[in-house]
Amino acid sequence: MRDKITQKTFNPLTLEKKIEEEKQGTAYHGNSNDESEKLAYIETYGCQMNFSDTEIVASVLSEMKYGFTNDESKADVIFINTCSIRENAESKVWNRLKSLKQTKKNRPDLLVGVLGCMAERLKSKLLEQEKLVDMVVGPDAYRDLPRLIEEAGGGQKAVNVLLSREETYAEIAPVRLNTNGVSAFVTIMRGCDNMCTFCVVPFTRGRERSRDWQSIVNECQELVTEGYKEVTLLGQNVDSYKHLNEATGEVCNFAQLLEKVALIHPDLRVRFSTSHPKDITDDVLFTMAKYENICNYIHLPVQSGNSRILELMNRGYTREWYLNKVKRIREIMPDCGISADIITGFCSETDEEHEDTISLMKAVKFDYSFTFAYSERPNTPAAKRMKDDVSEDVKKKRLQEVIELQNLHSKESNLSEIGKIRKVLIESNSKRSDNDFCGRTDQNKMVVFPKKEGLSFGDYCRVKIREASSATLKGEIVEE
Repeated sequence: MRDKITQKTFNPLTLEKKIEEEKQGTAYHGNSNDESEKLAYIETYGCQMNFSDTEIVASVLSEMKYGFTNDESKADVIFINTCSIRENAESKVWNRLKSLKQTKKNRPDLLVGVLGCMAERLKSKLLEQEKLVDMVVGPDAYRDLPRLIEEAGGGQKAVNVLLSREETYAEIAPVRLNTNGVSAFVTIMRGCDNMCTFCVVPFTRGRERSRDWQSIVNECQELVTEGYKEVTLLGQNVDSYKHLNEATGEVCNFAQLLEKVALIHPDLRVRFSTSHPKDITDDVLFTMAKYENICNYIHLPVQSGNSRILELMNRGYTREWYLNKVKRIREIMPDCGISADIITGFCSETDEEHEDTISLMKAVKFDYSFTFAYSERPNTPAAKRMKDDVSEDVKKKRLQEVIELQNLHSKESNLSEIGKIRKVLIESNSKRSDNDFCGRTDQNKMVVFPKKEGLSFGDYCRVKIREASSATLKGEIVEE
């Protein structure tokens, strides 16, 4: 079963964003099934892991004979898949739920449920204090949706936020939400054992566990059969992937998994997100270099350029170690694109320590980065043990300096592409003109170029880069 469900805002440049990253909420919908008695509307906020989870939820609902709608006024059940990683993300969800509370006054039979990280963290407030929802469903409880919906339909408040040490949803076939039919996400592991002091993920998504490698390969093979040309392997920390087959004793690590997926088909592009600098190994880098269809791009969150701040964050590496890791990546893959996450104004960060982040950026020159002012999250180690003592004005000032520098580096990186010929996977029409295609290079750079007869979404072509801005490349198709 494979329903087509539309994603309203699809930006390929955001595919490798870190799990902590906040994104604008996106509604998913699909054509209703004439045989379906009820319709569902799902809205998703947060990282790509949340988007992948929504595909699991859609699969469970489809098995329950639910159809999908893009008109929430027609929905019998509305689910909001939530993110807790940043205060701004939660604020958007609270505002959305309050608007739905007004909707429910006019439609008492409408069921509203909260999924994901906010469900795990704020179950009591959602159900009892604010009385905004009928269901609260944690990220490990999606199999329980049939029971929860039945309970909520009977007038009970339905909740399951139990975290699991085993759940990976390995055998559930996701309902693909990406309308281009070219790129898909495949979750290879869930949870996180890295206790970064600023992060709520270990508390909202539980301990780390990896899927059986065979189920991952089977899912990717099925995607190839359906015509997909690119998979992004997802996990909070993909480099920690490790699956033990208890029956045979066989162990599969991330480098081995990458190879298995790359060998499925030479035309299947393989990407992954996200890497933790302390865990990415030379074996992974050499595997990437060995296979042409594994993209030369790594999202390598640094968070800070100062070793004392990194220690306070419990990142497990120093400034020097990180710089050496970047050096090693470029030794093995000189043409590799590298991006990062950066947090400004973490607890007790001084002006001098902020300058260390600036100097690290100048040393690395990331192709792009995702930048945030520190946002204290309740119950994290930082919130419990450290004082959020950098003023908001200083945080924003430092953030602006980082953004301006990154824009400069992004433009320099893109300008260096002019004159090069890059292999591009056509993903969609350009947002600005239906006369142009857009797609990404191996290094994850977006390229816009005029259409050519005979080519369509999912085709590869060679594009010569003619122009560049800080965000986009422009070019033209050249003959092989």
